[in-house]
Amino acid sequence: MANVYKQIYRKIKKYDTIVIARHIGADPDALASQLALRDSIKNTFPKKKVYAIGCPASKFKYLGSLDKFVDSLYDEALLIVTDTPDYKRVDGVDAKRFKDSIKIDHHPFVEEYCNFEFIDDTASSASQLIMELIFNTPLKLTKEVAEKLYIGLVSDTNRFLFTYTTAKTFALVSRLINETNLNFAPLYESLYTRPIREVRFEGYITNNMQITDNGLAYIKLNDEILGEYGVDSATAGNMVNNFNYIDEILAWVVFSHDKVNDTIRGSIRSRGPIINETAAQFGGGGHIFASGIRLKEESEVDALVEALDQVCKQYKEDNNL
Repeated sequence: MANVYKQIYRKIKKYDTIVIARHIGADPDALASQLALRDSIKNTFPKKKVYAIGCPASKFKYLGSLDKFVDSLYDEALLIVTDTPDYKRVDGVDAKRFKDSIKIDHHPFVEEYCNFEFIDDTASSASQLIMELIFNTPLKLTKEVAEKLYIGLVSDTNRFLFTYTTAKTFALVSRLINETNLNFAPLYESLYTRPIREVRFEGYITNNMQITDNGLAYIKLNDEILGEYGVDSATAGNMVNNFNYIDEILAWVVFSHDKVNDTIRGSIRSRGPIINETAAQFGGGGHIFASGIRLKEESEVDALVEALDQVCKQYKEDNNL
């Protein structure tokens, strides 16, 4: 593993221009891993031109600002993509047009699209992988970089609740705190403070989600509902993390219309049934208990609901629930 870090560092050291990308529909881990890596490289090599690119997410602006990409960078830059298992989900650039490229990802393997790929699907988050890279190379760790990485990891593990939080995760976080004297408690305010309209929107979802006999909960949110509560599809998708540990629910999915991409965005979670295989059948993917998908037709939504319901049914039968 140490050789992997050295190989990535050598590529970073080699190129004067580096572009760092992540997946569409950015979440805190994607943004934090991307921005923290950019800042760490710039702190280590002040003369390098380093750009973090992609569509901005105003909800997570506290993590930092993104940079503008221009096509001329394709010919001279090294691309590093964090938190993105498949080519079609890279935001803002064509990953295959760069002179050289690296993938750093913690999702199960989907496809190879970079020249060098570092994948560890046992890691809690992309932010954890960037921590490992920094700790195993001369890349500099500042308190500001540490803050981003802590937020990204905490977000993707839902405050260390998910099963892919390991002893290694805690050891890395402990080292992060010790080496930077990180005051982590105030960081939760940025991550979890939200406007009252989102709290009321969560109440709407709670009151209107459908729950099948097999333990699948789902809700379809149209533009009218999103507009009434003043939220977008990204906010709706992020709400999915708030419905864990409900006795009657084994898996749950929130569907919302993404106006920007004219797709139906589905965010899926589970506390038992494996869902990423089903998501992959419909063109999505992710982790076994946390996956995402983008669909075009309402009929696809109904078909996915039926498929997930069958997964829940099989899980109940297999576990005598």
